[in-house]
Amino acid sequence: MIFEPFTLNGVTFANRILRSSVGGRSAQYDGTVTTIWKNFEKRFAEGGVGGIISTTLNVNKYRKAPLEYPPISEDRYVAPLKRFIAEIRATGCRYLVQIGDPGYATQAGLFPEQEDTHSASRGLDLIYGYGGLHTPLSEPQILHVIKDFGDAAVRVREAGADGLELTASKGYIIHQFLNPAINRRRDAWGGDAERRFRLLGEVVKEIRARVGADFLFGVRLAAEDCNHLPLNLRWPPTFFRGNGLRETLDQGRRLKALGVDFLHIDSGFGFIHPRVTPGPFPYDEARIFFDQVRHLSWKAALRASVFHLVPRFLGRWLFNLGWRYREGINLGHAHRFKQEVGLPVIANGGFQRQSSIEAALGDGRCDMVSMARALIANPDLVQQFKAGREQPDNPCTHCNRCAGRTATSPLGCYDLSRFPSVEAMQDQILAWNRSDP
Repeated sequence: MIFEPFTLNGVTFANRILRSSVGGRSAQYDGTVTTIWKNFEKRFAEGGVGGIISTTLNVNKYRKAPLEYPPISEDRYVAPLKRFIAEIRATGCRYLVQIGDPGYATQAGLFPEQEDTHSASRGLDLIYGYGGLHTPLSEPQILHVIKDFGDAAVRVREAGADGLELTASKGYIIHQFLNPAINRRRDAWGGDAERRFRLLGEVVKEIRARVGADFLFGVRLAAEDCNHLPLNLRWPPTFFRGNGLRETLDQGRRLKALGVDFLHIDSGFGFIHPRVTPGPFPYDEARIFFDQVRHLSWKAALRASVFHLVPRFLGRWLFNLGWRYREGINLGHAHRFKQEVGLPVIANGGFQRQSSIEAALGDGRCDMVSMARALIANPDLVQQFKAGREQPDNPCTHCNRCAGRTATSPLGCYDLSRFPSVEAMQDQILAWNRSDP
């Protein structure tokens, strides 16, 4: 079934494999996309994927994080996107733009900004975001967030994308309002499940009203929050109060009633997370990142210091608690959504073998699968499947080093075990980031 076309709201994908959202420093410093960004995306398109979901384009113009990541927060970003998306789509690959707002999960910036601490409620998260205490959004600020998403959705359509995906996962601001451990408000935007859903619901209504019923529009949703993972210090210490499948299935039913076309299912609160990127915790890459942003706040400095004070052997063991690779880790959840919500479902999480993908599609557990790490390792993976291979000759090890490097380095495979030399690995990384003459 991998190579059977699939249509969503008038958009036909040539096959059932999508490159999922993955970020990288491939834009200009102000966020304007470049030929490097286009060539990075185009390599997956030429490799045969049915569609690409962009990195999360930020809808908030005040968040500059990380630098060289493309936003869609102002009209000036539309023209360059339109030019390059047209080139990507000319290969026959469909292109969806994912939009979001990290809120307090903003990981970096030129300078510390109060805007980067915004969330549903006051609190502290040691791992995600560089800021110290979160600051709750006021009602006017929440209404502005809704407008930001609507404005961004219009820009996505103007840029010539085939559709858009709204991220209500990754620990970003909508997810912060959904998660009962993070959202402890007692007003109309928090408290019970219905009020915690309100921000997502209002954003979805705003987007659908602005782009029309004929534009492909889906939501990336976490099936379980798994707040106890990864190892983290969070205040208040409400680790086990995240949403479970019962709550998120209800969210899925509400989204269907609001006119969403598909659901993209993962799990876990925050990025990186063992349910989003199953495999080992990239300890050394996390140290690199924490060192790079340690100047932005007392929390960022403390976090970096902890990673240096703890001996490496102990740190690797400690921070790897709860991390392991499992193929198709969220497939069971995707199946539940397909059965009980009735929307088309994309499953995410550790796919790489052709037989596993065929089984997931053939059994009706999902309609499409998405992946990033396996395609970074082998951008021609779909072509290799078409040639009859069960998996690539040099498969992705799901080591998560690429995920740990996304905010600090050019995006590519950083697992030296896959290359004959450091030089060969560097050549592959730099090849991804080659610009047009």
